[in-house]
Amino acid sequence: MSVEQTLKERSNNQCELCGATENLAVFEVAPSDKTAEQSLYLCETCRTQINNPQTLDATHWRCLNDTMWSETPAVQVMSYRLLSALGESDLIDMMYLEDDIKTWANAGMLKTASDTSEGPVVHRDSNGTILNDGDTVTLIKDLEVKGAGFTAKRGTIVKNIRLTDDAKFIEGKINGTQIVLVAEYMKKSI
Repeated sequence: MSVEQTLKERSNNQCELCGATENLAVFEVAPSDKTAEQSLYLCETCRTQINNPQTLDATHWRCLNDTMWSETPAVQVMSYRLLSALGESDLIDMMYLEDDIKTWANAGMLKTASDTSEGPVVHRDSNGTILNDGDTVTLIKDLEVKGAGFTAKRGTIVKNIRLTDDAKFIEGKINGTQIVLVAEYMKKSI
């Protein structure tokens, strides 16, 4: 039986990550020996984003909340890599991978814009929305501002943010104090 036929049966003719049923094809999970055990059956959207990690859409990858529990090693590996690229450390901490599976997952980690010096750094808010210089954001949780002696409350609006060289952080003024904020604790305002 061919690799594609094996994957069709294993996946029930659905994308093994998001469950889509159209434009499916074999995707080798590198480093791969080209067998079905080290391959996935994925939709075009998943393949495109995995091949271009700078374009990862956090909304699309919410499916990983379920997929990360798969018993299929190739699915576990790709879920781990995607969650890492998206900065979802809480979900990664919940995953259990056998040592050989974790070694495989780490051997082919996805390179996001913040991992390389090539290309622009992409800043994203808690919903995965891309942030730009000058945007207005809202805090989604209370943040203690160390050294300034106050707590920035959830719902506080930060106008005219500035992006940093690190995709995890932005700069903005709260109570007249210029501070560095964690982008994942922000929500872009319209």
